[in-house]
Amino acid sequence: MTITIWHNPRCSKSRQTLELLQKKGVAPTIREYLKQPPSKAEVETLIDLVGGDPTELIRDGEAEFKALKKKKSELGKSDIAKAIAAHPILLQRPIVVAGKRAAIGRPPEAVLPLLK
Repeated sequence: MTITIWHNPRCSKSRQTLELLQKKGVAPTIREYLKQPPSKAEVETLIDLVGGDPTELIRDGEAEFKALKKKKSELGKSDIAKAIAAHPILLQRPIVVAGKRAAIGRPPEAVLPLLK
């Protein structure tokens, strides 16, 4: 099974999650999403793979989010995907994808069930 981490090397949680995967013997594909921005369709796929509330995937503390002049609760899946595709810094990180499942590494241990 291919495991991919959507990674921001400047983020401590992202670095910790990558280190945790490596300690478990996993050599994930690393997608530095700020250098390789996702398309709207890719973000929609991530939302589906993570499941649950789509607003969990968008960071609301960033200036780019504040510029939207909306609350998280006002955003639907398509709005979130469009905003993240336009401003990848808004993607919650890290996200680990394993097959047809994904998890946000906050805390890093949240990705461990994907390895089973």
